[in-house]
Amino acid sequence: MTDIAAAAGVSVMTVSRAYRNAGRVSEETRTRIAEAAARLGYVPNLAAAQLSSRRSRVIAATIPSLSHSQFGLTLQALSDPLREAGYQLLLADCGYSAEEELRAVATVLGHRPEGLVVIGVDHGEAAQSMIRQAGIPVVETWDLDQPPLDMAAGFSNRAAARRMAEYLIGTGRRRIGYVDFPAPVVRRFAERRRGFVEALEAAGLRVDLTLPAHEGVGGYARGHQAVEKLLQLEPRLDAIFCATDAHGIGAMLECQRRGIDVPAQIAITGIGDFDIAAEIPPGLTTVRLHAGEIGRSAAKLIIDRLAGAMPQEQVLDIGFEIIRRGSG
Repeated sequence: MTDIAAAAGVSVMTVSRAYRNAGRVSEETRTRIAEAAARLGYVPNLAAAQLSSRRSRVIAATIPSLSHSQFGLTLQALSDPLREAGYQLLLADCGYSAEEELRAVATVLGHRPEGLVVIGVDHGEAAQSMIRQAGIPVVETWDLDQPPLDMAAGFSNRAAARRMAEYLIGTGRRRIGYVDFPAPVVRRFAERRRGFVEALEAAGLRVDLTLPAHEGVGGYARGHQAVEKLLQLEPRLDAIFCATDAHGIGAMLECQRRGIDVPAQIAITGIGDFDIAAEIPPGLTTVRLHAGEIGRSAAKLIIDRLAGAMPQEQVLDIGFEIIRRGSG
């Protein structure tokens, strides 16, 4: 550290403060220190610094799938304000099973993070107990359909699906199929199906026109399979509501292949508002989820708590929007 201080033209104490994010160090000075360290091949011993200061300056996050683009938007929006506040994000892929989640939670908590952000709320009992015993701020995201362990930022999947189903019913659709997400029981998708069923039951419509989670494949191909399956169940099918946009896009493509007019014969909707939803003709009607705002809100909850301020609202409902396009 002495060599870095000499090379950067600053004191050893300034170098120490820069690495510990303690005290005021200008960006210009931080840049000189970083450049000097790079020239000298120095890598700070963060573990030692953590033992010394009892602070890791790390916020951990668990994510069920690295391939989900919306989760990526949440993580980026989470990381930016954390970094500006002097924290780094430690990420773990926890998958969709209780065993995978437990391993991921144990791993990130082993690094002694100062806070934890969880995408999703599907916790096994062991992981839930481990999270509670960690004694750190926790923000659960992407689902507000049950009480949080600590704090939460997201939206109601149940309400979003119910609103979309009510929209389809309001446009005159009466034989509406549902395409579930192909995974083990995931709470947010269970809540989406629940909202769909509630809306149809309230309107006196049949709720058995479904491609359930345990049938078929995933991705765009699931939309292809859904059209075939649902038309077998109900040849007069007039709408398909998909649990994600990917399935909705696949269903649109399959209808085009079969010469089915979308939306004159069959309306198709999804959830997510992926980039492709607006680009593929005739445009997918969907539920826009504010993924970036979820990340920013989660960061603020964590930062405020670590600064000693109790957030006025510990559960932030970011909401959603129905985006109407040409498919329905």
